[in-house]
Amino acid sequence: MSFLIRVQLPDRPGTLGAVASALGEIGADILSVDVVERGAGLAIDDLVVELPSGRLPDVLITAAESIEGVEVDAVRPYAGVLDTHRELELVEEVAEDPKHGLEVFTEGVPKIIRAGWAVVVSWDGSAVHRLTSSSAAPETRLETPPWLPLARATVLDGEDDWVPETWQELGTELAATPLGKPDRVLLVGRPGGPMFRAAEVARLAHLAGIVSVVLY
Repeated sequence: MSFLIRVQLPDRPGTLGAVASALGEIGADILSVDVVERGAGLAIDDLVVELPSGRLPDVLITAAESIEGVEVDAVRPYAGVLDTHRELELVEEVAEDPKHGLEVFTEGVPKIIRAGWAVVVSWDGSAVHRLTSSSAAPETRLETPPWLPLARATVLDGEDDWVPETWQELGTELAATPLGKPDRVLLVGRPGGPMFRAAEVARLAHLAGIVSVVLY
């Protein structure tokens, strides 16, 4: 099985290599590494690793945290290896088929920012309308989220009253960004985490801004 493991580690030469070695000793195969955020002497990295059949994901935490200064933020099952630098490719796909561009964009976003799902909703002042959603998105409809209309990209509290109960039960981390205007919003979810970092939200906003220009 493949797992996504998010780690905080000292931003100094050799630390990531030491983590890789520790994971290798338990039979884990690192498939990809993505730098999520850096600053204040720390780095946040996402590692997609494959574990031999029968091994429990807990061993990943034990191995990674055996390296001094390393902390594991989250571990969750992960389907496949994704290219985290597909922004331009996705924009090109949207531009090539603008009639279905919103659907193409919504399906592609989770693969880029390692989310579980994405939906695009609009707000007419009294009700929320789902415009499109990725294949893995929950069918649960939103009632009246207090953050609509949305002025800027932000992390949302997954335990607020507006959040559907099923999302809360799964520990879904949420982030949202306007798509061209405040009453049209891209909402992304990560069931089970990890939480969205500031750099990821900025990346999401940047991508949404580009695509909104292409589509609208």
